[in-house]
Amino acid sequence: MSSLIEQLEGALGREAVLRGAAALEVRDTAQMHGLGVDLGVPLAVLRPRSTAEVSFILRQAHAARRPVVPWGGCTGLVDGAAADGALALSLERMSAVEEIDATNRVMRAQAGCILQNACEAAEAHGLLLPLDLGARGSATLGGVVATNAGGNRVLRWGMTRDMVLGLEAVLADGTIINSLNTLIKNNAGYDLKQLFIGSEGTLGVVTRAVLRLRSRPLSENVALLAVEEFEQLPRALRRLERELGGSLSSFEVMWAEFYRLVTTAPAPGRPILPHGHRFYVLVETRGVSVQADAELFESVLAGALEDGEVLDAVIAKSDTERQAIWSLRDDVAQVTRDGPVSAFDISLKIDDMPGYLDEVHRALVARWGSQCRFVVWGHLGDGNLHVMVGIKDSTPQSHHEIEELVYGPLRTRPGSSISGEHGIGLQKRDYLSCSRTPEEIALMRTLKNALDPYNILNPGKVLSSTG
Repeated sequence: MSSLIEQLEGALGREAVLRGAAALEVRDTAQMHGLGVDLGVPLAVLRPRSTAEVSFILRQAHAARRPVVPWGGCTGLVDGAAADGALALSLERMSAVEEIDATNRVMRAQAGCILQNACEAAEAHGLLLPLDLGARGSATLGGVVATNAGGNRVLRWGMTRDMVLGLEAVLADGTIINSLNTLIKNNAGYDLKQLFIGSEGTLGVVTRAVLRLRSRPLSENVALLAVEEFEQLPRALRRLERELGGSLSSFEVMWAEFYRLVTTAPAPGRPILPHGHRFYVLVETRGVSVQADAELFESVLAGALEDGEVLDAVIAKSDTERQAIWSLRDDVAQVTRDGPVSAFDISLKIDDMPGYLDEVHRALVARWGSQCRFVVWGHLGDGNLHVMVGIKDSTPQSHHEIEELVYGPLRTRPGSSISGEHGIGLQKRDYLSCSRTPEEIALMRTLKNALDPYNILNPGKVLSSTG
């Protein structure tokens, strides 16, 4: 291994190959961005400046049969960037927005570009990159592509997959795949970019992306709603979709316990609507007319109030008030203030949600009693819930027991998923069969073996190294 690292240093320069204390410093900074996720101790952190250098690194690692773990912003929550004993490949120095084509509404950017920087570059041209995540300030484009990230506006604009027109990626043996398509319609053979979107760095390293941009909305309306019965949530959602003329961009639901946590000290937020309701819904629209959209927004919400689908509502009247409402939804750190939690990212049919959550909660209480913390919130509009479970006996064994209780009921609910947007990584690998058939898993393994026969790219993630 030392000869390989020395070879890389000679070709790339010492500043591109960090070892020892320097590597650990980069690792510790990445873990801070990643909300404390353990990245392990990499043998070295490699920081290439170009796709050619990425190709060189992988070519040498492939020849030496040494594992390489791609690093983006390290904001993932499933240990997908754990690099213990491996070479960590950080694209932080490949961070440029290379081109924005305002006529065709596309952006080409390097994989190390921070998501927020890409969004701001699009806005400077009067355009919109609709991808919005809580980790927008540290997540990179390569990372969000590799994990097919979701976020707050999937309801209207879709997942990352729906925004990617083309990619450049480097295979395990160093082969560069230039699939930087800029066309919305291109059916010339296999859509190769789909191999890499959501593959979590196990099939190739994304180095560039071509992203589809949209016209920047001129209006933004945000409200916080109070709803008492779960059955009223989908009714309110479909009403808003139907009556708001396609401008609904977010429908985020906070269960009562989550709302309590983010609106009581030591949280910085305070109640915008009073406590005591079962559900609190953040609704956002983005449209083309400031006055007309605001009037329609108010009218539609008034109708929902009048018909009893919504019990109470507050409409933000300024950007400050809009940010105050969003800050409650984004303050997920409050969930851990009473101790560590096991975090889950579930997708299932909306009408399956109440029964599923009730079954899981009853099982948890039966095992650990009423002191078990159970916090739920999420992107209900696209069927994705975040479930957090906290117990006093926080051990690897108890975490495994919690996983069994959370994932088990999904096996009896067709169409559900153990991961709505966070991916599989290491943490969910053993439960992949809850959401994928044996035939699907076998095909995934066939693809992995074909593109990475020596299993050097992010080994052990998504699929076990054996089996």
